Amino acid sequence: MQAQECVKFLATLLTYPTITPQECGIYEPIKSLLTQAGFECLHIDKDNTRNLFAHITLGDTSSARVGEHFCFMGHIDVVPAGEGWSVEPFGAVVENGYIYGRGAQDMKAGVAAFTYALLDFAKAAQSLTAPLMLSLLLTSDEEGEGTYGTAYALKELAKRDLLPTHAIVAEPTCSTALGDTIKNGRRGSINGVLEIVGKQGHAAYPSKCINPIEALGAHLGKLAGVELDSGDRDFAPTKLVITDIRGGLEVVNVTPSALKIMFNVRNSPSTSKESVQKYVESIMQAVCAENAGISYTLSLKQSAKPFVCKRDSRLIHKLSASIQKVCGITPECSTSGGTSDARFCQEFGIEAIEFGVCNDRIHSIDERVKITEVEQLYRVFRAFLERFASHCHNT
Repeated sequence: MQAQECVKFLATLLTYPTITPQECGIYEPIKSLLTQAGFECLHIDKDNTRNLFAHITLGDTSSARVGEHFCFMGHIDVVPAGEGWSVEPFGAVVENGYIYGRGAQDMKAGVAAFTYALLDFAKAAQSLTAPLMLSLLLTSDEEGEGTYGTAYALKELAKRDLLPTHAIVAEPTCSTALGDTIKNGRRGSINGVLEIVGKQGHAAYPSKCINPIEALGAHLGKLAGVELDSGDRDFAPTKLVITDIRGGLEVVNVTPSALKIMFNVRNSPSTSKESVQKYVESIMQAVCAENAGISYTLSLKQSAKPFVCKRDSRLIHKLSASIQKVCGITPECSTSGGTSDARFCQEFGIEAIEFGVCNDRIHSIDERVKITEVEQLYRVFRAFLERFASHCHNT
């Protein structure tokens, strides 16, 4: 019955057009459910971003401090729907076992599932002895810049001594079936801009020019697609990926004065921003040594740092066991794909992983989620809370 109510709640959430960073009142039905179960709700807002933190302490609350604090984390904002949908993007249309809507997979299904799992568990958990805090943290700016989203909220929670010890971010992690993938970490992201300056001239007089394209040519293969580390059990080798090259005036008789290369490095913990800079500079020093008159500038920005949760952690063990019980699948751990708000947890000492529904339609036209997946995800999260609380009870 609760699983069906969870699906109905997802349908409600999908009717809110929460395009980043708009909240559109979606927190109201969430707060209404949780406050009835005894949760205390706290808004942590800044500028146009609205963050919601709801928490409850179960068990013996006479001790001065709660030892364990588990948090479900997520976002309620979505990317724009765009054109070409066969259904209303914010209509929560149900068809052939699916519920359609922008954000159905990314990630309102996760929000609905963990909200109902928390609600159900909090109402039923009367026999706990050891104190356990449960919470959820939601933001309205994950798809955008996120300046005042999850990272900002965690900083504010630290000031209030309300930081979680463990967290699951309900991003859509699965590939073909619910339960096949847990994200136990994510690669970081380093963005680079390399500008090489020479001397413009007439193509008929190359000796009077200093062509930055020709200067780099012999060394381009040392940059494009180069592996910067050998990878490990959790991470594929880190690669430098060139995303854009621009030079010249789009004419055939003038050599360029400058060449601009943009690149991205999705890095494992084995490769740092400093090591990327050292490698690229070593290539450019060789270019400059071989070509008098060539100069360059290099700028790097780390937009996300890598993180990893050990595969033998209690968090992964408890979630894996819950997935096996509900879905009959043994999940694989993966760090592939882009980054997520889970990366902010590492800075605050929070052990975090990600798990959610399949991701085959995220950010696409006619985004939808299978209704049975939503029901299963609720059951997985509910079973996980039982296992997590049981450990706290026995320690």
